[in-house]
Amino acid sequence: MGMATLLNGHVTEETTWQLSNLAQTPEEEWNRLRDFLALGPADFEAMLATVESLFRRGPELVVGTYDYLLAHHGTAVILGWEKGADPEHLAERRRFFTVWLARMLGLDMSHDFARYLFRAGQIHAAHGPRQIHVPDVYVTGSISLVNATFARFLREEMPGNPIVPAALAGWNKLLSLHLHLMLLGYQSARAWDAGDCPVELSFYGRLRDYTKRKTMTMHLPEGSRMETLLTRFFNYFPRVRTDVFEIEWLDKEQLDEQGRPWMMVEKSHQVRKGWRVLLNGRNISFENGLNQIIKPGDKVSIFPPGR
Repeated sequence: MGMATLLNGHVTEETTWQLSNLAQTPEEEWNRLRDFLALGPADFEAMLATVESLFRRGPELVVGTYDYLLAHHGTAVILGWEKGADPEHLAERRRFFTVWLARMLGLDMSHDFARYLFRAGQIHAAHGPRQIHVPDVYVTGSISLVNATFARFLREEMPGNPIVPAALAGWNKLLSLHLHLMLLGYQSARAWDAGDCPVELSFYGRLRDYTKRKTMTMHLPEGSRMETLLTRFFNYFPRVRTDVFEIEWLDKEQLDEQGRPWMMVEKSHQVRKGWRVLLNGRNISFENGLNQIIKPGDKVSIFPPGR
């Protein structure tokens, strides 16, 4: 859909743009996996019966986790702790872990916590203040170690209690949910950095309320289109979507293995009126839209309505 606009004395066709391949938001993935795992009242009842025992051993878990990471050569190297842990860095990580543990033991099932876990995944992908990249194998492994430690604590604190197996099943489901959200954020950050072509993005107006910064640099594969850049942006900052897009459902025909046509419904994000994306100062809606090729050194600016 387009609109004729007078630009520099010439009539130019303005086109709106839409994205149809965005990843699920943290909130959507939280709901989807929770439903798949059937994490429900029976699980929470069993887990709640073990919270006091686990909470009592919480400090031991926090300290023990980082003692383990310090003793393991691979993680010690990643954290820069080959010659011992930096006290300030260690304190930061222990605080972060303690907040996560407290919210989990408090059975926080809010969407705010889903977003927190998503951001935690990005931080582990070197998108935090210290820019330390923790490979995803250690993210997954650490969650598994917490699960194993829960089992040991409950065996020691509640020996023979018949509620423990059901509680451990619930904690396993919940930890899997947490891991999934962290990896979703982790993948969005790794995608942001995947490529050799640096592109500077500048954010204006209320968009900075979401990004918490004025500029960022994304790396794209050579020859990437604007569609790739914007897809990565909205996957990295999923909360901004509700402000930028209207949701439309499009009919799409797809052939099955026998070549028979099937009608599919595809979710599409249609940009709202007033939002502008500029490539090197030129509005993509008056150029080649999402098909514009991004080159090294290009600059992209995103403006909300009214700017």
